[in-house]
Amino acid sequence: MKVLVTGGTGFVGSHAVEALVAAGHEVHLLVRNPAKIGAVFAQRGIEIHGHTVGDMADSAAVRKAMTGCHAVLHAAASIYGGKDVLDANVSGVKNTVGIACELGIDPVLYISTIAAMYPPPGDVIRVDDPIVNLKTTYGQSKAEGERFARELQALGKPVVTIYPAGIYGPDDPGMGEPLKGLRDALRFGWPITTTGVSIIDVRDLARVVVACLEPNRGPRRFMAGGHFISWPEFADICDKVTGRVTRRVRLAPPVLRTVARLLDLAKQVVPFEYPLTHEASLMMTNFVPCDSDETIEQLGITFRPTEDTMTDGIRWLYEQGAISAKIAGKLAR
Repeated sequence: MKVLVTGGTGFVGSHAVEALVAAGHEVHLLVRNPAKIGAVFAQRGIEIHGHTVGDMADSAAVRKAMTGCHAVLHAAASIYGGKDVLDANVSGVKNTVGIACELGIDPVLYISTIAAMYPPPGDVIRVDDPIVNLKTTYGQSKAEGERFARELQALGKPVVTIYPAGIYGPDDPGMGEPLKGLRDALRFGWPITTTGVSIIDVRDLARVVVACLEPNRGPRRFMAGGHFISWPEFADICDKVTGRVTRRVRLAPPVLRTVARLLDLAKQVVPFEYPLTHEASLMMTNFVPCDSDETIEQLGITFRPTEDTMTDGIRWLYEQGAISAKIAGKLAR
C-alpha cells in the first residue's frame, strides 16, 4: 500500500514511517525541507520511495502529494508560535484529511491528542469524550482539528483518529516537550505532585498506526494511552534504570500551577527553554488514566513496560549530548 505521510521527519512521523516500511508499505512524504529526509532516515537505513516538497497548508501541494496514494497518515503539527500555529494546524488538517476524503482515499489516519478532550468528564479519558478548547493557540488548533475530523466521521468518511498520551522514547529528530521535560527532570529534579501521567512509547504508537491501516473499515477512533503511573513512580523508574537518585521537589497543585504561571510570565520577558507551562501544570495535577481497552482488543496492541521506554529514551538523551554521563548513570556505560 502506498501511504502519504505528513510530518514524516518528526518524532511520531519518523517512527511511523519506519514501522510502515518494515510492514512492507511504500511511503511518500510531504515535506517542506527535503534535506531532512536524509538526515532522519539515512542513519536508520530506511528507504523513502518518494516525496513532494510543500506545506500542509498549501492545498495544491497536498493534492499533488496524494497522487497514486492508497492511504494517508497526517502526523504533522506546528507547536511553537502564535496565530500562525493555529492557522497552520487547522489548515493542515482540513487540507490533508479533507482532501484525502474528497479523493476517496481509505483509510485516512489522523494523529490527534488526548489534550483535545482535557479535562475529561469522567475518571478516565475516552475516545468519545467531548472536545475541550484549550487556551494556547496550539491547544485551540488541535481542538479545531479534532472537531473537523469528527464532522467527517459523522458523515461516514473513513477517518481513523488516534489519541496518544505523553509520547516518550528514543530518536526524536526535534526533541519535543516530553523529552525536554524528562531531560530537565533528570538534571534539576522531579516536580512531584498529585495524580500522574499516561506514557506511550513512540514505537508502540507507530505499531498502532500500522494496525489501523485497513481499508473499508469506516470511521474509527483509538486511544493510545500506554501506561498510567504516578509522578513518584515515574521518578523511581528513572532512578532504577540510571542507578542514581534524582532530587524530588514536592509541590502541592496550587503551588505548582503558580510556579508555572510565573515561568510563563518570565519567558515573555527573558526567553528561556523550560517545558513547564501553566497549561502543562493543569494537566500534571489533574491527569487521569486513558481507556485503551478497545485499542488492545481490536488492534492486538500491547504496550511495552515504561521501564524499557525510559531506558531507551534516557540512553538516547545521553548519546545526543542532552545529559551528561553522570546524569545518565549506568546507561552511559
